[in-house]
Amino acid sequence: ANIAWTFAKADIPAAEFFEAIAVEAQPRVGEFTSQALANTAWAFATADIPAKELFKAIATESQPRLGELKPQALANTAWAFAKADVPATKFFQAIAAEAQPRLGEFTSQALANTAW
Repeated sequence: ANIAWTFAKADIPAAEFFEAIAVEAQPRVGEFTSQALANTAWAFATADIPAKELFKAIATESQPRLGELKPQALANTAWAFAKADVPATKFFQAIAAEAQPRLGEFTSQALANTAW
């Protein structure tokens, strides 16, 4: 997750590298922390890498652990899935259910990202 985040943050074009990460990461998402799942989704969305199967695996693994995420990570996850155009209605509903009672903890940027 950290290396994908680094490449995305630095805006380094590396589509083949991201695709290799997706292949390795998808079957291992159960080993990721909740924050690492959020960071991975953010990195792939930011790098504009269409890793639909990885996003599906991240959604499945993240959904029961959304309560572990800080507001910024919830917002970033919602943004990443929206940007990646991944159909994940139940996942978005779970994010909304987790975020709604905690909206007072969100920064203005996190609120904007979640609404986006």
